[in-house]
Amino acid sequence: MLAPSQKMWETTVMKALLGVLLGAASMLVVGPALAETKLTIATVNNGDMIRMQGLTADFTAKNPDIKLEWVTLEENALRQKVTTDIATKGGQFDVLTIGTYEVPIWAKKGWLVALDKLGADYDVDDLLPAIRSGLTTDGKLFAAPFYGESSMVMYRTDLFDKAGIKMPDAPTWTFVADAARKLTDKSKEIYGICLRGKAGWGENMAFLTATANSFGARWFDEKWAPQFDQPEWKKTLEFYVNLMKDAGPPGASSNGFNENLALFNSGKCGMWIDATVAASFVTNPKESKVADKVGFALAPDNGLGKRGNWLWAWNLAIPAGSQKVDAATKFISWATSKSYLALVASKEGWANVPPGTRTSLYTNPEYQKAAPFAKMTLDSINSADPKKPTVKPVPYVGVQFVAIPEFQGLATTVGQQFSAALSGSTSVDAALASAQATAVREMTRAGYIK
Repeated sequence: MLAPSQKMWETTVMKALLGVLLGAASMLVVGPALAETKLTIATVNNGDMIRMQGLTADFTAKNPDIKLEWVTLEENALRQKVTTDIATKGGQFDVLTIGTYEVPIWAKKGWLVALDKLGADYDVDDLLPAIRSGLTTDGKLFAAPFYGESSMVMYRTDLFDKAGIKMPDAPTWTFVADAARKLTDKSKEIYGICLRGKAGWGENMAFLTATANSFGARWFDEKWAPQFDQPEWKKTLEFYVNLMKDAGPPGASSNGFNENLALFNSGKCGMWIDATVAASFVTNPKESKVADKVGFALAPDNGLGKRGNWLWAWNLAIPAGSQKVDAATKFISWATSKSYLALVASKEGWANVPPGTRTSLYTNPEYQKAAPFAKMTLDSINSADPKKPTVKPVPYVGVQFVAIPEFQGLATTVGQQFSAALSGSTSVDAALASAQATAVREMTRAGYIK
């Protein structure tokens, strides 16, 4: 028979052993959670992307072994950071938010993973042909569109009514300029028109390149000779600078998409010509003071057969060499699926789902009813022709960009020169001369000009 002290000692030892065994067992049970995959996602700070981040609990509930980490940047910073990372094989990101410009160029360089395992219910054939074609290389999809867009006129119906002006469905630039000047009342901080002025190949140059197309201008002729010394570009830039001087807001050379969206939603813009994706924000009473006073029209033209509208999509892609392809593919499939559109509709209403990617959205009666801008958006997307973007023939593809690797750096520099012309720190003639000299130098260095 054991002494009480020995019994107590044995009992203590047994409890300790039991604790160790239970601890080991619990480690075995939670073992799989230790295999958690963290995805670092680089994205743009546009409204639809911010909304998506707020809905990712739906994804993580379905994929508890995947953790999401976000790097959210404004457009210019995002483009620079993502381009540098993928070109240097930095491996900082697992999912990239990139545009229609980058996808075919990067795919041909072998920098992107083909998205051929998005799932049986993803329905790739439902993607709008105009958007899908820009993301496809050699028959393979290399990025999935989160939202697609063209550009159009958004305008204040109350201000037009007050001024006795009727906006046509397909306005000319002359009409837009005349209306903008009539609507302007700077004493009340009402500006007839808000347009992009912030320097950047995807900021002011997206707008100005599309506008220049409708003025008969082009970046290069058939032999890749830069065309900034031609009268069509001078007419474009003079028109833009003079219009913004007369009817634009102060500090316009610092305004990009988000800044102009804020101005329009606060009631300070009579018209805003920009991405069709903005339609759901300017008509959302939670975000816009003028939500019930907004009309839509096609981007303007000059009677030359081309309107000043572009074609773009923000897309999700996976960098080549990624060690997390399966998890990244799951996320991209979720974020760009039909079920995601339905999720947004259930939380925010059909008018606020990401537009411009799927045919089924535009045949959905609920969306058509909720989104008065749906038809105008689809018509604008379908009317943009990346293969024939200009009045005169060109050797390049792309509406508001030129699909060559050199364009990003070149257009960033040209954008700075044109923004300086808008701010008044240089003249239109000087900006065009500088753009021409820069373009000739860079295109010669790259071997396009012999």
